[in-house]
Amino acid sequence: MKYAIYGAGSLGTVLGAYMTKNGVDIELVNRNKAHITALRDRGAHITGKVEMTVPVKALLPEEMAGPYDVIFLMTKQLENSSTARFLEPMLAADGVIVTLQNGIPEHGIAAVVGAKRTVGCVVEWGATLKSPGEAELTSDPDSLSFHMGGMPGVPEEKIGLVRSLLEKMCPVVVETDLVGVRWSKLLINATYSGLGTAFGGSFGYVANTKLPRRLAVRCMKECIDVGRASGAEFAPVQGKDITKLFYYKGAFKRKFAELLVPIAMKKHINIIPSMLQDLQKGKKCEIDAINGVVCEFGRKFGVKTPVNDRIVEVVRKCEAGEIKPCADNIKLFGDLLD
Repeated sequence: MKYAIYGAGSLGTVLGAYMTKNGVDIELVNRNKAHITALRDRGAHITGKVEMTVPVKALLPEEMAGPYDVIFLMTKQLENSSTARFLEPMLAADGVIVTLQNGIPEHGIAAVVGAKRTVGCVVEWGATLKSPGEAELTSDPDSLSFHMGGMPGVPEEKIGLVRSLLEKMCPVVVETDLVGVRWSKLLINATYSGLGTAFGGSFGYVANTKLPRRLAVRCMKECIDVGRASGAEFAPVQGKDITKLFYYKGAFKRKFAELLVPIAMKKHINIIPSMLQDLQKGKKCEIDAINGVVCEFGRKFGVKTPVNDRIVEVVRKCEAGEIKPCADNIKLFGDLLD
């Protein structure tokens, strides 16, 4: 069996270190030559909530040689179609691509490699790439989990294989309703990654600061309204029904939801949004694959999404260099805070 993590940045470096440490022979692949060189020379150095250095196999994309039985896809979605076309010839006949990306990427991957070779996985933890070869795990070890499921036609034995590999890091839940899991994760990302990027802060900044927290519950309500309109049933997040906790119709429940936010996010307060990390490095971010998806589905099903629309607008201005991600950007949301 041959395995690879394609796009081994912050999350992929952490996952690859855990897998390798626990006996999986896996290749970590990235286009960043400095990162690959550091991984080869010094191993994967994981800091933050854990401390370990693990010798790993590290490759540039052009050094890959199939056939691969499982490729874990952890790149941004910006070039998904071309990435899938690059990887497809290197898949074994029964090989699968496991997308651990944000948003709802499975259908795009399946359009290239086929549904029976596409598995989706939601990552319930965060990491930051601190320097070449060094990634910081920003979620508490006892809160780490994966939720995964296959597209129609993926063999059960392949689902079992992917699960066994991911379990080398943390618990894995195999879901029968992958769409519901994706919408739950999209809600979290749209809210905390979207707002955190707009305000230049962590998940904890959004959860523990009054006005961003107020926007957060409004953002979650929009996501729930849009998801439900599309026919999705939101899956529990770490055993909690987020729709019951954070959905509201009146002012009292809305205020109660605001009080719950810091408690619900306490184990993830150190997560720095990957979109913010991209902007800080002068790169384009995934705003269209996260908050943009909520807005797109909202237009499709006739659900208004003013908070998500504004997040997209502000982040795009940050991306264009017109403004910077910072706390002062709360002023740009003033009319949505009543």
